[in-house]
Amino acid sequence: MDWNDLWAAFALYLVLEGVLPFLNPGAAKRALFTMSQLEDRILRRIGLGSMIAGCVVLFLVRGGG
Repeated sequence: MDWNDLWAAFALYLVLEGVLPFLNPGAAKRALFTMSQLEDRILRRIGLGSMIAGCVVLFLVRGGG
């Protein structure tokens, strides 16, 4: 892996993050409001699940298995 891969991944992240607010700003606002009402422990679990899923997908895509 080189730095170009890291920057490409970051660029893709920014594109994907921008899709919902661009296509449906109302839904993005509702989603953020709903997330702001969740307890910290729930958000932490969601974040942990997302990180684990991302690591698994990266492992599979990079041919680690």
